Amino acid sequence: MPSSTPSATSSATSTKPATCAMQEPRVSSRPDHPKTSSSLLGQKSVPASSRPQTTTTCSAPILNCETIENKIRKNIQHSWRGILKVCQEKDVSKLGEILVSDFLDIAEKFNLDLSEGEINQITTKYDLKKNGRFAYYDFLQSSILLLKPQKSSLLQRVIIQKPQKPMSPGPQTTSFFSAMLRIQPQILCCWRPMKRTFKSYDESHTGLLHIADFRQVLHEYSIDLTEEELFNILEYYDKTLSSKISYNDFLRAFIQ
Repeated sequence: MPSSTPSATSSATSTKPATCAMQEPRVSSRPDHPKTSSSLLGQKSVPASSRPQTTTTCSAPILNCETIENKIRKNIQHSWRGILKVCQEKDVSKLGEILVSDFLDIAEKFNLDLSEGEINQITTKYDLKKNGRFAYYDFLQSSILLLKPQKSSLLQRVIIQKPQKPMSPGPQTTSFFSAMLRIQPQILCCWRPMKRTFKSYDESHTGLLHIADFRQVLHEYSIDLTEEELFNILEYYDKTLSSKISYNDFLRAFIQ
């Protein structure tokens, strides 16, 4: 019985001289790494090599963020314009990120109802540059736009046809998020008739439209993109520069 609990210390005294145990005080404080006793025979770099096994603080909290984001999604969708406006006011450098303390104030102002632990997990996930700042554009788009491949419901699969060839998207830039968020309210109001109009332009039934036709359909529904907005949207949806865009992929980003 006694040998099962202090195994690391007993092995150090029985198999090693007393001087060796004093040189490596960190090994004895880690009873879950008994095999380090054999590596003490001439490697003073053992503590450095064993250190990475302790760096689990960043990955662990992110695992449960989907549940947290689902919890606040409706609230975000209801008040995202106000949240975005305050974030942009705080983001003086226009980098798409703000101080974590600023996000805490915003979360409280808009009643996101997050516990201290949930806030820690969210802020860890969206500290993308590991600089202690909160990437608010990425946070908002995950609640408003469906850009990542997800398991769609049967109803969604019927409403928006899935492309035969999976899309290989381009970069998700801050300018792209900004353009998509700006037109989101208009798309939600008219996406059904817009989808029918897209199909009427798609005479070959490929699910793809030339850029000029895509822009013309949006114009018919009073959605006028600036040249910069069009460029950023095409950079994402037409990474291969084919001059065509999948209108189903485009609409799917707005339908939840």
